Amino acid sequence: MPRIVGVDIPKQKTVEIALTSIFGIGRKVARDISEKAGIKSSIRAKDLTEDEVAKITTVIQKDYMVEGDLRRDRTQNIKRLMNIGCYRGLRHRRGLPVRGQRTHTNARTRKGPGQSVGSKRKKKGPR
Repeated sequence: MPRIVGVDIPKQKTVEIALTSIFGIGRKVARDISEKAGIKSSIRAKDLTEDEVAKITTVIQKDYMVEGDLRRDRTQNIKRLMNIGCYRGLRHRRGLPVRGQRTHTNARTRKGPGQSVGSKRKKKGPR
């Protein structure tokens, strides 16, 4: 199993698909990386030589932010929004949708499981 930027990529898949297992690399970026490294994207990851793996690694490290650096950058951006107290930061702080979605119904992914408000009691009518 080839190891690129600290991640074991699946060996049975093509290079283009295998690179997407690295956080921060999608299909388009994976295609660009394989072009810059001069490798056919149709080659299986198990067929890569050490030299080709080294080329891919240098291209990724030189041109792209991936894995730990990208995660750290994202969390710092969110913390910055929360610290300055802007609307998006408040939504992050409260665990609500950030990008303008409705919350009256839906939004269960952000809000968590539904909370029951109270049980309805049976009305006692005249006997």
